[in-house]
Amino acid sequence: MGPVKRAIVLVALLALAGAAVATAYQAVARQRDYAAFLTRGDAALRDDQTFAAIEAYSGAIALRPDSMLAHLRRGQTYQRRGDRGDLEAAARDFRKAAALDPTATRPLEALGDALYQLQRYARAAEAYESYLHLDDRSARVTYRLGLTRYRQHDIDAAVDALGDALRLDDRMADAHYLLGMCLRETRRAPDAVHAFEKAVAIEPGMLAAREELADLYRALDRRTEELAQLQILAGLDRDRVARQVAVGMAHARAGRWDLAILTLGSALERSPNDPEIFRALGEVWLDRPRDDRAFLSKAREALERVAASPAATSRALTLYARALVQNGDAAGAERALEAATTRFPIDPAALLLYASTAEKLGHPGAARTALIQYGALTSSDADRAPRAIQIAALSIRLNDPQTAVEWLSRAAAASPADMRLLAALADAQIRAGDRDAAQATIARGLEKDPGNAALIAAAQRQSRMQR
Repeated sequence: MGPVKRAIVLVALLALAGAAVATAYQAVARQRDYAAFLTRGDAALRDDQTFAAIEAYSGAIALRPDSMLAHLRRGQTYQRRGDRGDLEAAARDFRKAAALDPTATRPLEALGDALYQLQRYARAAEAYESYLHLDDRSARVTYRLGLTRYRQHDIDAAVDALGDALRLDDRMADAHYLLGMCLRETRRAPDAVHAFEKAVAIEPGMLAAREELADLYRALDRRTEELAQLQILAGLDRDRVARQVAVGMAHARAGRWDLAILTLGSALERSPNDPEIFRALGEVWLDRPRDDRAFLSKAREALERVAASPAATSRALTLYARALVQNGDAAGAERALEAATTRFPIDPAALLLYASTAEKLGHPGAARTALIQYGALTSSDADRAPRAIQIAALSIRLNDPQTAVEWLSRAAAASPADMRLLAALADAQIRAGDRDAAQATIARGLEKDPGNAALIAAAQRQSRMQR
């Protein structure tokens, strides 16, 4: 190789070496700047300067688009801000971080949390399940999967996940509580009680679990245990007068009237103007079994204070109306019940009492309307037949036999073996002038009960009208 060629090769080698040095220097500088951006972002985040933190992490991502850590931290910062748009951005960053490092669990957990906050429960569950495919020993993430399934209303899947979480860590009070909620929803009351009891044994101050326990004990008629939970709740949550009221009403349900009044009186001393305490005291005086005019007077006095307020609830007005009815003031009771049936949520008892009171006062239209509203408000079928008969009777008084026929027809279709309904339906059909329908109803009834007096009387009435 000649001197010229050697010189050319040497220059080329020097150029390559220089380029390599420059590239290495740039890489070191880029790495240094990347680390500086991360440090700056972390410092801003510690000071709760989320905008500055996002800018710093974005700078790190611009230098290292393949950085899982930078995407994760920027996503966590967006998540801390909490607005829906920020949560969307957080989810995008977490998803990118998970794609950059498929073996990392932190991005998947964070992605699940962000999607849960966005109420995208199915996608959140997928993220948590992806995490658990990598690490199935995390009780925390397994619990979150159970919570997400519960939010999806997939109770069976939630129970399975919560069972797995508790096998990993039996000291998770939240998991026991949520399991209790699932079991209660599937009508497994004894198992739900056990789950709630476990939750409060681990975390005695868990008010929500104690509230559920008290409610379940009441449903299961375990009054002593219900009262114990209510008393604990009152002790843990002393600033809420409603807790003392609940204890007082539990005493009343158990027939311990003096204790009920003593408890509510003590609450009244602490909050002398609280309408809920007066309502509860009035209810206790009203429900007390002894027929005592003094009790009735106290009930009326307590409830009158509550009913006078524009904020009086439907329940309070209904109780006041009961006191007025028992005191012989039907007109005053009707006025209170008119108000009670316009306050939401409407107490169903207000509609029934309004119907009976209006009927006694000779107001069949108001009575019928109240009974119809009651049927629309409640789902119980226990009193459907007698209510339909009553609506029909009121319709007859209003000279509206066709409405009577409509109500009795629906009730008779639901209870075809009820002869009272068939007899009342036949009578309404006769009054409505539909003799063919009446004859068919009478024949259907007599086929089932040939000796039924009401149907025989209806048949005779039908026969007389045809002459």
